[in-house]
Amino acid sequence: MNTIKVTLPDNRVLSCQSGSVGKEFISQITKGLLEKAIALKVNEDKIIDLHTPLYSDCAIRVLTPKDPEALQVLRHSTAHIMSEAVQALYPKAKVTIGPATETGFYYDYDYDPGFTEEDLLTIEHKMKEIISQKNPFQRTVCSKTKAIQKFKALHEDYKVEIIEGIPDPEVSIYQQGDWTDLCRGPHLPHTGWVKAFKLLSVAGAYWRGNEKNKMLQRIYGTAFFSQKDLDDYLKLQEEAKKRDHRKLGKDLDLFSFHPEAPAMPFFHEKGTILYETILAYYYKNILNRARYQIVKTPFIFSEALWKKSGHYENYRENMYFTSQEEMSMAIKPMNCPGHILVYKNSQHSYRELPIRIAEFGFVHRYERSGVVQGLFRVRGFAQDDAHHFCTEDQMEMEVMHVLQDILKTYEDFGFQEVRIELSTRPKKSIGTDAMWQRAEATLESALHQSKINFSLNPGEGAFYGPKIDFHIKDSLNRTWQCGTLQLDFSFPERLDVDYIGEDGHRHRVVMIHRAILGSVERFMGILIEHYAGSFPLWLAPVQAIILNVTDAQKSYAESIYQAFVKENIRVEIDIRNEKLGYKIRQAQLQKIPYMIILGDKEVSSKTVTIRKRDGQNLDPMEVNKVIERIKHECIQKV
Repeated sequence: MNTIKVTLPDNRVLSCQSGSVGKEFISQITKGLLEKAIALKVNEDKIIDLHTPLYSDCAIRVLTPKDPEALQVLRHSTAHIMSEAVQALYPKAKVTIGPATETGFYYDYDYDPGFTEEDLLTIEHKMKEIISQKNPFQRTVCSKTKAIQKFKALHEDYKVEIIEGIPDPEVSIYQQGDWTDLCRGPHLPHTGWVKAFKLLSVAGAYWRGNEKNKMLQRIYGTAFFSQKDLDDYLKLQEEAKKRDHRKLGKDLDLFSFHPEAPAMPFFHEKGTILYETILAYYYKNILNRARYQIVKTPFIFSEALWKKSGHYENYRENMYFTSQEEMSMAIKPMNCPGHILVYKNSQHSYRELPIRIAEFGFVHRYERSGVVQGLFRVRGFAQDDAHHFCTEDQMEMEVMHVLQDILKTYEDFGFQEVRIELSTRPKKSIGTDAMWQRAEATLESALHQSKINFSLNPGEGAFYGPKIDFHIKDSLNRTWQCGTLQLDFSFPERLDVDYIGEDGHRHRVVMIHRAILGSVERFMGILIEHYAGSFPLWLAPVQAIILNVTDAQKSYAESIYQAFVKENIRVEIDIRNEKLGYKIRQAQLQKIPYMIILGDKEVSSKTVTIRKRDGQNLDPMEVNKVIERIKHECIQKV
């Protein structure tokens, strides 16, 4: 039998027989490692379990509970344990798909009676019984034909449909105890590895995400290697429920949704103020400073343009179409073709470049009803799109400028931790190999030159070019992908976008697509949950509210209100004939940063007493000093 060489992280090389599995040679690496081993990471791009054979030379890393990647293996295995428990308790339930997710796992079942919250406790109890048996996860490979026969005999129609759609001639099957499932893996060595898990909720989900298909039952859960990690996560989940932007949006009167316009937000006055404050920051600190040409383009373009740009081929399932006067049209899902038309309206010389075109372009994308979620995923939204048209000599410097703009913006909005990924060419893409290689090398060089740490995300670029994605971490340690920067040689080629070079000849322009906030609606939802609705003063829709103790202070209250309005402070006044304590509680529920309280003492001394929303009382001060304080805090973005 042939031997293969397995290279370890410390560059040691082990010789093993071809077809050896991980558990057969891990004991050679470090004493006791096999007892901690979860899975193997092969060549840093594939994770396999300890039962999967190796047939060629490779580099491997043994994953233990300390490795982040091991958590996905744990959760995937826990999903299988859950399904074994479900089918043991509810034999008529048919299994469909059950992946690990960033925060846990889920599995979808065809089970018409449906599951209740009480059922989850029963399922958990059965799972603990299965876990205690420490059954190994056993992997076998067989032909598609045999697999189809096997799952037909089990009456697992969904598994049969999945297998029929797999292009490979063989598939892998996993078994723990007497329970079997179609699965690529990887999985834990045995069920006993699962120590801390929780089933969280039940929801409906259409088969394959298509509302034309049957509604299935989806059970969500999570798992960790320690009870402490699970407890910490559950505490964060409880806090997340309190911060849910949909609940706070209603409580703070920011926005609403209506069935007459599904998945389209209606912003109320306070929500609009917050929205416009975000935009005002963006205009002042990004667009004006970097000398963007701010444009406004139509909502609807000819279908022919989208076909030429490549959007129709790659994105049409998410687009809305219409027709009029025998012309087929599409509502724009993106702003780039419109900006190209603006650029091409006149001929440009190399002396004019770079030209930066920006727009808060309102776009529409069809999202299935099962995936829309508050402001986080809507069908109509504004995107802070901009496109830089530049020469190849300029593109790296332009990328570096955008990198700094994005990071500074997140810092100003209160996001201190940002994870950055460089995503390379996907399988479904346009453009030549040379274009992609040049674009990927430029983005990588710009990141290095900017001294920015990043990770590689192979195959996740846009269909027209590689990209840099920015993931911000909120106050609950959740990450959100917001900003993106994409380097594009393909669109200029397809849409004939050029400039006159120093040599007097036409040259293809390089196009940089960039968004900092992404969807303004989604960014607003993230802000609401990050701050739990208690926005910093500069963002708060209402920055101060004036409260009187009795009718005797009404006139003084009105004069202070006018002074605040004159200084462009967002202020309200509550001079209702209600008790002061009641009015304070109402202001606190509305999370207003400053309460300006007026009694007889304040009237006589021409001062005000300030109560902050956290309950802190400040010493009385003159009105002009309060105005100075508020304006200073806004400038400093306290």
